[in-house]
Amino acid sequence: MKRVLFVTNGHGEAAIAGRIAAEVRKLGPTQTEHFALVGEGFVEAGFPDVGPQRAMPSGGLVAMGNLRAFGRDLATGWLRLFVDQLRFLRAARAAYGVVVAVGDTYGCALSRRVGRPLVFVGTAKSVYVAPYGAIERRIIRSARRIFVRDAATAAELRAHGVPAEAPGNVIVDLLASDDHYGWPGPIRIALLPGSRERAYADAERLAAVATAIAERLPGTVAALSIASNLDADRFAPLLARYPAVVPWRGPVGGLLSGATIVIGQAGTANEAAAANGLPVVAFDLEGNRRSGWYRMRQERLLGDAMLVVPGTVGPATDAIVGLLNDPVRLARMRAAGPERMGAPGGAAAIAGAIVAQFA
Repeated sequence: MKRVLFVTNGHGEAAIAGRIAAEVRKLGPTQTEHFALVGEGFVEAGFPDVGPQRAMPSGGLVAMGNLRAFGRDLATGWLRLFVDQLRFLRAARAAYGVVVAVGDTYGCALSRRVGRPLVFVGTAKSVYVAPYGAIERRIIRSARRIFVRDAATAAELRAHGVPAEAPGNVIVDLLASDDHYGWPGPIRIALLPGSRERAYADAERLAAVATAIAERLPGTVAALSIASNLDADRFAPLLARYPAVVPWRGPVGGLLSGATIVIGQAGTANEAAAANGLPVVAFDLEGNRRSGWYRMRQERLLGDAMLVVPGTVGPATDAIVGLLNDPVRLARMRAAGPERMGAPGGAAAIAGAIVAQFA
């Protein structure tokens, strides 16, 4: 049987890989497997985890020269993990016919060690935020097919001699789900704390703000998305303190379908919500350099689809209540997300390119 190895470096990237893998399996008998460079795996039928994996304190976010975060990773055993991962990738040549790197150029660079036809799905970069640099272009040019998240980024890469394609943004495809949350109220708030270690703390802030909004706007309901890689038991005390917030363990698309707005500290899930026409609200957490840098990038990417509010409960509640009472701005935000994120259909197009590598 044909075997494809997907290499990812983040939970959102793993969700994208899983969506593409599902399309690959539709095209014929193919075994799809997942190797997570960051985190401890991604549970999905037909997409088993392989290779050495381990969660690190930074959650993989060590950009902007954050030496302290990288130091914590080193103390937790990152170097040993890195060596083991390199060994796994080198040995994977005998087992897989195609390797697909989903995420940034770090994952692409490591995936080249497999020595098999390489497909790169770039999710981290966009000309709306930051273009691919010269070294990054050199790394991804080694892939047989190169897919990026939007047409503007593909055009910029082609101008530098990199044959990039943008047949559709897989993030837009992520919300496809047969499992839907039965929203009971007229104002429906989806809470997205993300999938990294910070999600446990961020969920507290999200729940407090949602509860405060519900006290001011009758009929407001809120549901908290708990990613599959997180420990649901750790959210139990929070849910007991905020009984108006209900947990959701299903696919994020099932929660976002029918929501009025999203309040989220997530990465890919925030972007998927915007792509499907949902206004996205995120917190500005002063003093948190890593989160501030990441949120700034996301705000640039999503443009008018995203509203960043203060990270304290009172001011955040005031800002979100004001937004919910402003139909003109809500309409503008709903229109901006799909415009920035692009069209659906990317998963099926990329799957076809992957299968073609076996020819």
